[in-house]
Amino acid sequence: MSTVVDLFQDAEFWVGAGLIIFLAVLAWAKAPAMIGKALDARGLKIQGQLDEARDLRDEAQALLAQITTRRAETERAAGEMLAVAKADAKRLRAEASVKLEEDIQRRRALAERRIAVAEAQASMDVKAAAADLATATAETILSARIAVASDDPLIEAGLQGLGRRFS
Repeated sequence: MSTVVDLFQDAEFWVGAGLIIFLAVLAWAKAPAMIGKALDARGLKIQGQLDEARDLRDEAQALLAQITTRRAETERAAGEMLAVAKADAKRLRAEASVKLEEDIQRRRALAERRIAVAEAQASMDVKAAAADLATATAETILSARIAVASDDPLIEAGLQGLGRRFS
């Protein structure tokens, strides 16, 4: 019996007995089931979070694919717009060149007409000046001859005939 009494006086015995009693109380209070339920709930919560993260990843991938498609479409549309703009610029440049050439031709023709009119006017002015000069010279010569030959009967008859013709 001394071994049994020694056993009750040993601290390790009481620690072991306390542990066994503690485990028995936990089993009686259904602590393992509660711990299992808590772990299962925690596992379900984590699984829900993983599912949500997977759904978010799938949505992000779909959005990325959509954005990539839109980007490709936008780049294609921009390329088309650039090609159209280049074609328009080329066409406008050609039209402007044609208009400029037409304008130059029109102005050249106008200048040539003005020069021709000025030449004709100058020619008429020269002819008129020559006619006026010839008339003045003839008048001077005739006046001098008339003054010298005022007694000539033919001149008198011609002057009287002129007077009747102009009346």
